Order: sequence, then C-alpha cells, then structure tokens
Amino acid sequence: MSRQSKKFKVPDELANLYDFANSLDVRHFTHHGVAHRQGDELTAPRELGAWLAERELLEGGAARITPAMFDAGLRLRADLRAYLGCDPVERRNNKRIAGHLNDALKMFPLVAEMRSDEGLTLRASRVDALAGLSVVVAELYNGSINGTLDRMKMCAAEECRRVFYDRSKPATRRWCMSTLCGNRMKTRTYRARHRGAA
Repeated sequence: MSRQSKKFKVPDELANLYDFANSLDVRHFTHHGVAHRQGDELTAPRELGAWLAERELLEGGAARITPAMFDAGLRLRADLRAYLGCDPVERRNNKRIAGHLNDALKMFPLVAEMRSDEGLTLRASRVDALAGLSVVVAELYNGSINGTLDRMKMCAAEECRRVFYDRSKPATRRWCMSTLCGNRMKTRTYRARHRGAA
C-alpha cells in the first residue's frame, strides 16, 4: 500500500489497482499559481520492475522484464484507466471498452488456489517477473464480485483524470477532491452560465 492509497483511504484490497492506474499522472492544471507537473512512473521496463518490487509484487526477485512484457503492462494500465473512466453502469454496457480490457487481461491469467491460511484465493498463473500485475487483475476481479469496484472512479475533471475511491455514502462523487477539482469545475460552470446570460 502506497502513501497515496493510505492518504485517500483506499481499501487495502484495491490499493495495488489504485496505485497502478495512477502510475500515469495526466493532471494539467494550476493550483494556487503552481502548475501541476504531469508524470509517468512507468516509462521503461526497469521502472515497472521497481514499481512491482516496491509493492513486493516482483516475482523471482530481480527477474528481467522484457520490452514485450513492459508493453503488456502498459496496455493493461491504459485499458484499466479507460474502463475506470466510464460510469459504473456504463462499464457493464460498453462492449468496446470491455473488449479492450478483456484482451489485455488475457496476458494475466489467474488460478484459483486453496490455502490453509486464507481459504480460496486467486494467484498468478504466470511465473515470470510480470506475475505481480496479476495481483492487480485479482483485485479488479474481487472488487467486481464484492461491489467495491463501482466505487473506484476517474475524476470527471478533464484536466485531472485521476482515479479515486468514492467513500461517499451514496457513491455519487464525480471528482477526486471536491475542494480542488469540484470547486474548479463549479466555478467554470458558474462563469460560463453568467457569460451566456450577459
């Protein structure tokens, strides 16, 4: 679990999914006169290995992540972000987005395994360095089964698009932070409405 997932109280069972989706930061806004810098934690195979190792997900210790494995990881992230960018109801009905995600998920098969300490659990079928991303896929699966995945959303602000966990009781939040993105969007709507009235 990362500092960010702890700070925003993301449940442990979705923390790797949250961190993986947000390893790409496309925010491009200015807050209190400071421009937010975009970034990508995963620009090379070595960085993906470091990301996995930091979360104790790197199978085989220092096993090598090949360029093809790296591409599969980036594709999974892109398709996860596209999926989480849809409203939870739309996720189930958008065949194109679901189809892309299904294609990416094929690279990370899971196996059900009975463990004496945890009961039945899902584990990676892969046995290489990229097996750790199967943990992200297992979190996606488990969240879809228990309903918590519907609370994992993408900020509606176009200049943000950060994935967040909606802790509101009715699960109707649209922005990662109402005090930041929510205020900015409401102010923009207010100004546009008054410009139109003038």
